[in-house]
Order: sequence, then C-alpha cells, then structure tokens
Amino acid sequence: MPTSSPSVSVPAWITGLRFPGLDVAACSRLGAGPRLRAENQDNLLLIDVDGQAAWLHDQVPQRRRLPGWRAGHARLAVLDGMGGHGHGREAAEAVVAGLLAMPPCADGADLARRLDALHADLQRHFADAPGPRPGTTLTLLECRPDAPPLLYHVGDSRLYEITPARATPLTVDHVPATAYAMAGLVGEADWWQQVHGEHRPQVAQAFLLGNAFADPSRLNDPLFELSPLNLPSWLCRLADRRPIELRPGCSYLLATDGLWSCSDPWGWVGQWPQLLEGSTDAATMLRALLAAYDAHPAAFFYPDNVTAILLRVPGAAHPHDETALPAT
Repeated sequence: MPTSSPSVSVPAWITGLRFPGLDVAACSRLGAGPRLRAENQDNLLLIDVDGQAAWLHDQVPQRRRLPGWRAGHARLAVLDGMGGHGHGREAAEAVVAGLLAMPPCADGADLARRLDALHADLQRHFADAPGPRPGTTLTLLECRPDAPPLLYHVGDSRLYEITPARATPLTVDHVPATAYAMAGLVGEADWWQQVHGEHRPQVAQAFLLGNAFADPSRLNDPLFELSPLNLPSWLCRLADRRPIELRPGCSYLLATDGLWSCSDPWGWVGQWPQLLEGSTDAATMLRALLAAYDAHPAAFFYPDNVTAILLRVPGAAHPHDETALPAT
C-alpha cells in the first residue's frame, strides 16, 4: 500500500499543442487528499497535427517533434499502469514509447494490427521481469484528417461524451462484471450498478497483461476485442475498436479510473455537465473539473492517480440528439 512521499507532486499540465477544429487540454497527477500514492503510474500521449508530441517519462512532462509525422494527423491516449502487478509506471511508459514510434494509421485494421503487435512485443520484453506480468490500460483516439477519429480501448480507463444534459460513457470497462454480462449472468441494470455505480478496481484485461475473457480460469496472452459479436445487445454499440463521431458543442474526456474512484461514482460523474457549464475553453473546463475533484477527495480509498485529456468541439449542441444512457 503506497504511503511514501511522491517524487513528483506537481500536476503535469499539457496545453498549447495544435489540433485544428478541437480545443484540447490535458493533465496527469498523483491524486487528491492527504494520502497520496508513492508515484504517478499513469501516463498520457498527445501528438498534434504538426507532429509535436507530449508525454510523461519518470513522471515528468516531455516534448519533442516527431520527424516524418503525417501533417494533419493526431493521436491522443491515456494509460493507467497497474501498480499492483509491479512495474506499472514502466509498462505505461513502454507503451507510450511504442506509440511514439508507431506511424499514423489511416484505418482501423492498420491501427489494430500495429497495437496488437506492440502488445505482443512488450509481453516478450517484460517476460523476465520479476513478479506478475505488468500491464496498463490504453484508451486511444487516432484522429485522422477528414475522417472520424478511431477508438482503440483496452482496460477500465474511459472515453466520455459530455453535453449540457449528461455525461455518457462511450467505452465498456474490461472488468469481471462485463465478462459476466457477456456470459448472460448479469443483466443491464446490475452491470450498470456494478461498473458505474460502485468502486471495483479489478480488471479482466489490460494492455501487455493479457485477458481473462477468452478463458476466465487463466490469463491469456492475446488481447480480446469486445465487439457486437460478443457483447450483449445493450452494450454492442460500445465496441472497443470503432470510429467515433465528435459532435459540435460536445466535450470528450479521456480519463483513467482515478477520476471516479469514490463511494458514489455515478453521482460524481453526473455533476460534470454542471461543472463544465459556462466554460469557453478546454483548459478552463478541465481545471474546473479537477478543482471539484480536489474539493471532495475520496473518503474511503487511497486516491488513485488521475490523468485526463479533455477535447472541446466548437459549435452549437443539439439538445434533441442525445445518446440514451443504459437503464439503471
């Protein structure tokens, strides 16, 4: 259980990169409250349309320009290293290094092929590491010019769409409750309560770690894509690998689970539209969200690391075109 003083306590804010048509801000931090974790094992990656990249190494923000990056293409990702398995920060950093070396992907098949190959390469790289195999979540948007971004999702970090009316998850958590739902053992209401209404930090799949979906009795090396072929009907629209339409007037939040690790996750997430209301830029919106998080740190948990990238799409929202929430 982490109790030592963190080596880095200053939140890492990332702004100033260029994403035409989007206003983007990002932050990664240890957490909130008097009991902080020993280190920030989260990470993030932002590559803008000019190939300017920002990420963390040894918990410190790094920046450089990527030579040969395709103009107009961008990449955004959040990662949550699994500290309980050891080498969590190193696992997230290794994935970020792979993402920095990966060329822009124009279609979903290319993106999936390259990321699945990176997953397998890193399993071999960490094969001799002591202790359980490390892992990290990865929730990524590959932003293509003149085409909707591509989502690639592994783990229990999330992508949310936030409108003036509600915050709607656009990803499915890779957790035991989802495996039960896929097997027909948990219905929609119970799944929603377990995944979005309670604090349950277990995962059934992570990048580099592998998956417990194919065979719950053991950890399998490959990643297991959740798709309409294996998800229940009430989750099949939230496939792990798909294009995402970014709607004018909406905001999109990529975040690790520390942002909702509390005793009432759904009640807290339900406050987000009001907290962001009236803000005119992504940095102000994200600061408002994290200020509210600071004001009410989790009372019964060691607050987890928090990493978030907020995308604001300019334009007017369409109040009658809301995505329906699952039943509670």
